[in-house]
Amino acid sequence: MVKQTRQHFISSGLVSENRKARFNYAISETFEAGLCLTGPEVKSLRQGRVNITDGFITPEGNNMIVNNITIGKYDNSDGFTIHTEKRKRQLLLNKKEIKRLIGLYSKEHITIVPLKLYFTEKGIAKLLIGVGVGKNKVDKREIIKQRDWNREKARLMKHK
Repeated sequence: MVKQTRQHFISSGLVSENRKARFNYAISETFEAGLCLTGPEVKSLRQGRVNITDGFITPEGNNMIVNNITIGKYDNSDGFTIHTEKRKRQLLLNKKEIKRLIGLYSKEHITIVPLKLYFTEKGIAKLLIGVGVGKNKVDKREIIKQRDWNREKARLMKHK
């Protein structure tokens, strides 16, 4: 028997990706974290109504909080649940990981940003976060030059 799913729902896999993060920051470490979400927020994620490009992670007490992630309102939710699109959401990490991230955050010029938001095979929403240092304009220009050269090289090899 074939299980049918709706086309507009994302059952498992990538929901959102922050492609600017790898361009703007030199990512040195990555961590996988769970998110503390409500029911309608998870359904909105499954519809793909999320934006993580402006997100950043800060410590608050003994927890790591993700800020500025926008999760849109679920269409079929009842009118009784209050939905805030840009609320602070707690990350679910081990104590060792939280201590490590707080230690890294206390260093100068270290930024913690979300890289990818995805569902695991079990249907659990996970956030891949990266620890990195901001790049300057010279580094970004070098990346653009390298990318353009690789593209041109591939074009030349294709014609020969």
